[in-house]
Amino acid sequence: AIRMAELEIAGNYDKEVHDRFFTYFDWHQFTEEEYKLCPPLVCIGGDGAMYDIGFQNLSRALMSGTPLKILVLDTQVYSNTGGQASTASFLSQISDLAPYGRQSKGKQEKRKEMSLISMAHRTSFVLQSAQSNLVHLMEGYIDGLNYQGPAIFNIYSVCQPEHGVGDDMATRQSKMAVESRAYPLMHFDPTTGQGWKQCLSIKGNPAIDDDWTQYTLHYTDEYGNEESMELPFTFADWALTEGRFRKHFAIIPQDLWNDDMMPLHEFIDLSDAEQNDKIPYIWAINPEDNTLVRVQVGAEIVNSTLERREFWRLLKSLVGEDEKKIDPQLIAEQAKNEAAQNLIAGLMNLVAGTDQQDLLKAITSAPAANVAKPAAAATTPSSPAVKSAPASANEPAFEPAWIDTPDCTTCDECIQINPKIFKCNEEKKAYVADPTAGTYEDIVKAAEKCPAVIIHPGTPWNKDEPNLDKLIKRAEKYQ
Repeated sequence: AIRMAELEIAGNYDKEVHDRFFTYFDWHQFTEEEYKLCPPLVCIGGDGAMYDIGFQNLSRALMSGTPLKILVLDTQVYSNTGGQASTASFLSQISDLAPYGRQSKGKQEKRKEMSLISMAHRTSFVLQSAQSNLVHLMEGYIDGLNYQGPAIFNIYSVCQPEHGVGDDMATRQSKMAVESRAYPLMHFDPTTGQGWKQCLSIKGNPAIDDDWTQYTLHYTDEYGNEESMELPFTFADWALTEGRFRKHFAIIPQDLWNDDMMPLHEFIDLSDAEQNDKIPYIWAINPEDNTLVRVQVGAEIVNSTLERREFWRLLKSLVGEDEKKIDPQLIAEQAKNEAAQNLIAGLMNLVAGTDQQDLLKAITSAPAANVAKPAAAATTPSSPAVKSAPASANEPAFEPAWIDTPDCTTCDECIQINPKIFKCNEEKKAYVADPTAGTYEDIVKAAEKCPAVIIHPGTPWNKDEPNLDKLIKRAEKYQ
């Protein structure tokens, strides 16, 4: 109707041409602006409707290319029919149809990774997220709605009675599921490239470079002193907090502690033969007196912890996080610099005494060639980053992002977007640790999300980043 009206107003409607065109006109021919005029159709279902009984229909919908938006409430059980195990359930999870007994101790199969299966259709925008990571969830949801094709949102959804947690614990348990690698965050946009590295992103997960995140356990020692220690937060540490895994754990009385016991994160790195004489455990706190407790971990949870680590490593390999990062341009510039230094050394051998000093002064005062730009210095918690010198007369200086740290409200929005670029000081106020540890888009998004409006994006360090013109325009009002 809009196109017809525009043609009529311009006096360009040609019945012979346009009647046939509009007979076969459909959404495939929409411009981006026209597509966004259409209200999205969002279908909602649980893991029963989407992972299992309805999986064939879901797959067909994704392959069709029709722009349906599908929201999956991934509860890991059939919540509406009594909490039976589903293909979304975690390995070792205890539920109806996956009981804990003599022969089997919870679910025996690995969970179906719906997000990866959806990506394999190569037609659809895919988001895997959780309510605890609101920025990641909302941005991904909006991007999926605007995507001109199918989109599936696989969202971790706490079912309090079936998971065995309190009614007010949904956000907390979601956060721990993400941090323990039980439910990694990811999004996939097939329009951003032709390979996994270009289309898949796992940004938003904490401690991306590591197998496990770290947490601080505060406890009271035997003398009544307040102590703490840094520990890896594994799948088992999270599973201990939920009733559906509780039978796999046992508290070890302190008088039975011995040298054959080993922390779980070290135990899983041993060979099968080395594990035979060891007992895996994790640390916990006695709620009555805040003292340390060793909790023995059952073999099923050990397997689950290994399986979740394997899946996390698989995701990292798909996005290239485990590969050695090589910058060909930097290597070339370093080679040129080394050649220049060798040339200077050779010239120094041809002269001596005061002549050598004069030659050295002449060489070092000459205009610089196209040498590699120095890496941006990390900002201190209270001052902007040091601006690096321009690489040439025609190229403007790189201006690293910086923050008015004293005015920070400690909301952590920027750190959720990229914890490598942004970090907290001892006062939990944000500063820019490394402006080149992510994309300019991350920095601009952080500036837009900052409630105190204290993040100054500077300029892009990577001139080849997509959509730079739009990002620079968005950044202008925050400089």
